[in-house]
Amino acid sequence: MIELVDCWPVLLSCRQIDAVDAQLASAMGLDAARHKSAGLVTCDQDDSLYVALDHCTKYARVDVVFAKSFYAGSKHASGPLSGEILGVVAGEHPAEVEEALVALREHLRVVRFQSFPGDLVGGHGQPAFLAHVIAETGRYLAAQASVASGEPMAYLIAPPLESVLAVDAALKAADVKLAKWIAPPSETNYGGAFLTGALPALEAARDAFVAAIHDVTRGPLASARRPDRMRR
Repeated sequence: MIELVDCWPVLLSCRQIDAVDAQLASAMGLDAARHKSAGLVTCDQDDSLYVALDHCTKYARVDVVFAKSFYAGSKHASGPLSGEILGVVAGEHPAEVEEALVALREHLRVVRFQSFPGDLVGGHGQPAFLAHVIAETGRYLAAQASVASGEPMAYLIAPPLESVLAVDAALKAADVKLAKWIAPPSETNYGGAFLTGALPALEAARDAFVAAIHDVTRGPLASARRPDRMRR
């Protein structure tokens, strides 16, 4: 068993506009008939919030109308409440947006980044990653993974090199499909993938993803050694 350390997300701000100004609504591309009220959230983990935004579409009649990561990550945020991402959900009634925000906040107690205990050689910390299987997707991520709402998917994110090696390991470990490759560097200098398939296969792929990252931490320069045939 690989020991993991949970890195829980922090919801930094959560506010609601009961009636969005018509000019701003138009500028944001909102549907005037369906998007009259909006909820705005920021968080210090972008991918955890993307999953939570998807989750809230299963509990309220809202759409994710805006969700973007900020460049360089939460350690280089533009302000104390900026974090790593701004997400906006919108619905026809304020009560629907309020219900969505409740579901979103609750789900941030479930989805999180993880790491390994201890330090790498040289005193450097361990890499943080997100390896999360969504049993039933909402309308937001289902569209991005090109699956029907309610189907499962794996959301896999890690630092650049680790992400490539780990996605490769995940695809080889189970009968899963690469629905979306997130090429590094993302806005927060990460990479990863969305995988689809049967739930047990996605769970096996997730475990292989984590194992591959762990293997990198145990030998970051494993392929830099001189092969036996080249030794003198």
